[in-house]
Amino acid sequence: MLPRPVVLRTLRGHAGLKSARTGARYLATSSEKPVEPPKSWLTHKVETSPTAKRVFLGLTNLFGYGSPKQVAGRRTFGIYEHIAVTAPDKDRDFWQQSCYLPPTFQSWFTVANLHIWMLTVRFRALPDAHGRHYEQALIDHFFLDIEDRIRTVLQPPNEPTTPYTLETTFYQNPLTSQNSSEGEPKKKKKGRAPDRIVTRQMKIFKEQWAGMGLAFDLALVKGDMDMAAAIWRNLLGARGAQGISYPSETAKAQNFRRSVNLVGGEVVNVAKIDVEREERTDDGSGVHDFPPEESDKYVSYPGVMLDVVQYVRRELVRLQAVTDEEILAGDWEKLKFSKMSNPVQS
Repeated sequence: MLPRPVVLRTLRGHAGLKSARTGARYLATSSEKPVEPPKSWLTHKVETSPTAKRVFLGLTNLFGYGSPKQVAGRRTFGIYEHIAVTAPDKDRDFWQQSCYLPPTFQSWFTVANLHIWMLTVRFRALPDAHGRHYEQALIDHFFLDIEDRIRTVLQPPNEPTTPYTLETTFYQNPLTSQNSSEGEPKKKKKGRAPDRIVTRQMKIFKEQWAGMGLAFDLALVKGDMDMAAAIWRNLLGARGAQGISYPSETAKAQNFRRSVNLVGGEVVNVAKIDVEREERTDDGSGVHDFPPEESDKYVSYPGVMLDVVQYVRRELVRLQAVTDEEILAGDWEKLKFSKMSNPVQS
């Protein structure tokens, strides 16, 4: 699991970051004249005394509040919360209908990870004094959010808690979903899973993040064919890698195949694992080869890969046009991703 710097951990409980933005949005739309809260003694003293202001700023700088690392942590929180987290929902129909990704947390992580990678590509081009801090801070926020979401499912709190970032409708928490029949009670909460299970899940997601980032970094340099291959393996589940099953009298009703992580998770001795057996075991993720009666879905795959390659290339060029000044001290909302255009329809 990635390190959790104290400054980033405190962002989770920092009411000012969220409440200030929420209050600003409310006041901008309210017809009533806003009532300003009374200023504290410290605020009044700093505003009226140049000496006090100079001392106060000196103390904040002494504690590192204005350092490049601290500034990167604060600014990337807004970038992550309002740009990266919302990206999967913005094109949910494309990812779930054209790419046939199920509405699971694993699918959300995969799509969010793609957009995290595109942002880190842009951050690496920032000046050396800022680039590494922005990249690391964004990844830290990503994994703090992932851990928060995992614990919500595996270690449900007795009382509702404020999430690290925004709620998403891309996937549904099985603990809060209701049965199909109207009026049915909610599913019974499971017991709290031990921390070792949370740690294991975080390790798996970290390996997926690292593997996907490496694959896309290589594809970015080598060309569109490698980019399409990386998309097929990492986003589309490498469906059809072992061949396509067609309808016939002897065909099996269901033919699962999934990628097996041989270096992470629960695999200890690779030599002892039956890879073929594991590949044909349904892991519950929903990403597997199509059964024979749905083999026609493979026809749209080349077009889907082309759409995603064009999307990635277009967004990277657009991110390149956002200036360093706008990212470091200006309007970072210009980093917002555009919608997927002309998705292939099944």
